[in-house]
Amino acid sequence: MNSGTSKIGEIASCKLVRLPKISDPRGNLTYVEGNDHVPFEIQRVYYLYDVPVGAERGGHAHKELHQVIIAMSGSFDVVLDDGQTKQRYHLDRPYRGLYVCPMIWRELDNFSTGSVCMVLASERYDEGDYYRDYEEYVRDRDAAL
Repeated sequence: MNSGTSKIGEIASCKLVRLPKISDPRGNLTYVEGNDHVPFEIQRVYYLYDVPVGAERGGHAHKELHQVIIAMSGSFDVVLDDGQTKQRYHLDRPYRGLYVCPMIWRELDNFSTGSVCMVLASERYDEGDYYRDYEEYVRDRDAAL
């Protein structure tokens, strides 16, 4: 997943990943296997749905957690921020995900009506893993570099 010079906490370490898609006239199938299609063992899966038009989600970073974010239905945008650079990704296909490494601030917006956002996570929920204050995140990220 990481390119040669990319590091945790840098947007360059975050990548769009293509998931297997088995096409069939009866309907398509996509599957995800931990440590294969995503660079971690999947410990938790959660999803966002019924997000009101104009609402934003995210607004945090994780200290250790790795994630893959997938638009299961509809579309939305993910804005990644490493304290120096911002990158916007538009997710709109269930066979494509966005790998987000630790120490990257993320915000989700521009949800289409009926969209479903599924997140594959490397760890179980731990409130202590979150940065919910942007200034604290940037300070700690800069100190770690």
